[in-house]
Amino acid sequence: MKLVKFVHNKEVKFGVVEGNEVILLEENFLNSIKKTSVKLSLSEIELLSPVFPSKFVCVGLNYRDHANEMKESLPTEPVLFLKPSTAVNHPNYPISYPPQTKNLHYEAELVVVIGKTAKNVKIEDAKGYILGYTCGNDVTARDLQKKDVQWTRAKSFDSFAPIGPWIETEIDPNSLDIKLILNGEIKQKSNTSNLIFKPDFLVSFISSVMTLLPGDVIMTGTPSGVGPMKVGDDVSVVIENIGTLPNRII
Repeated sequence: MKLVKFVHNKEVKFGVVEGNEVILLEENFLNSIKKTSVKLSLSEIELLSPVFPSKFVCVGLNYRDHANEMKESLPTEPVLFLKPSTAVNHPNYPISYPPQTKNLHYEAELVVVIGKTAKNVKIEDAKGYILGYTCGNDVTARDLQKKDVQWTRAKSFDSFAPIGPWIETEIDPNSLDIKLILNGEIKQKSNTSNLIFKPDFLVSFISSVMTLLPGDVIMTGTPSGVGPMKVGDDVSVVIENIGTLPNRII
């Protein structure tokens, strides 16, 4: 099931994508999934980030090849950092290139969406707390990341966390092809089987540190091949069995 948040006739609504249509839901799918009889064409709606999380919990260096390209040792525990909710961005919306950076990078990521409040969750119970999965781009000012040592400023500018196009609820997240396409050229290509720490483990580990709320997201890390973007570039994250998250740099 593909759960979507969108704008139609200047109103924010929620739905289920079936083929080229969206079946309207009675309310936010975080509350319940109750279909109405109303159907809309995908072509007549404006996609939004499927959730507005209270926090983006991000995992660094979670692909072996990316840790190697960054010349970092493989982590023995997940490396966590946060993006603020104000960084949220939508499919097809612009990513702003801030004047503070000269080296803006893409990072394609599988995103876990939390469906219910999670605290001290056991690994074997983690699936029950996951609503589904979507695509994300952990946009990063790489020069600021290196300059600051810690990563908050480099990761937190407005528009630096596009996610979407929808939440897929019925997939196995542990073997999905993932790629990043920049101006029609594949820049990142991997599979989530190469994740060091898998989604179920991440939900358990992170919920032992902080309470995860419905709509919160976990950005699970990026594979090798990260690189720069410039103004005017078109960038897309594509994940098998989920979809495509397109944005443009302005």
